[in-house]
Amino acid sequence: MENSLKKAILVYAENTPNPSAMKFVANIPILDSTAVAEFKTIPDVSVSPMAAQLFQFPFVRQVFICGNYITLTKNDTVAWEEVIHPVREFVKLFLEEGKPAVLEFPKQEDPSDSTDVELKINEILEEYIRPAVEQDGGLISFKSFKEGVVTVQMKGSCSGCPSSTLTLKAGIEGLLKRMVPEVKEVVAEPA
Repeated sequence: MENSLKKAILVYAENTPNPSAMKFVANIPILDSTAVAEFKTIPDVSVSPMAAQLFQFPFVRQVFICGNYITLTKNDTVAWEEVIHPVREFVKLFLEEGKPAVLEFPKQEDPSDSTDVELKINEILEEYIRPAVEQDGGLISFKSFKEGVVTVQMKGSCSGCPSSTLTLKAGIEGLLKRMVPEVKEVVAEPA
């Protein structure tokens, strides 16, 4: 007898520190563990069947996909309580159909051109900070280091979050200053 049992796909919603963003977590990977995709406008979604369909919900302002979760940022026309169930159902059905969430990713920068200090900063961000930020439905990416200033980019629920400035200055900047003496300040690149 052939075993035709498939793993049941489960999706649940998690609050984030950003009241406009909600994290939808699946029990299976949506993207490869190193892949990340962010979509802020409808024209951007041509490379993502999932984001294109999510933008059909009239309240969706931004779609962020990473690992086994999707973070949606909504406008103020609805409360999350009104839309969580339909979004969870959509994500579950989309994943059950086995369609790819994203067809093409932006080209990543080549880290081989980085200085030792930049490599150390990126290593700290990846090891200590990124897991915590991802837990809140966001992502932090290293952009540059010039004259003691580290520039990062905040995505997902962190983009536009009221508490992201405090996280950036009190948490991230403090940690980097302690671990990398060359760091004097951390700033976020405008989204």
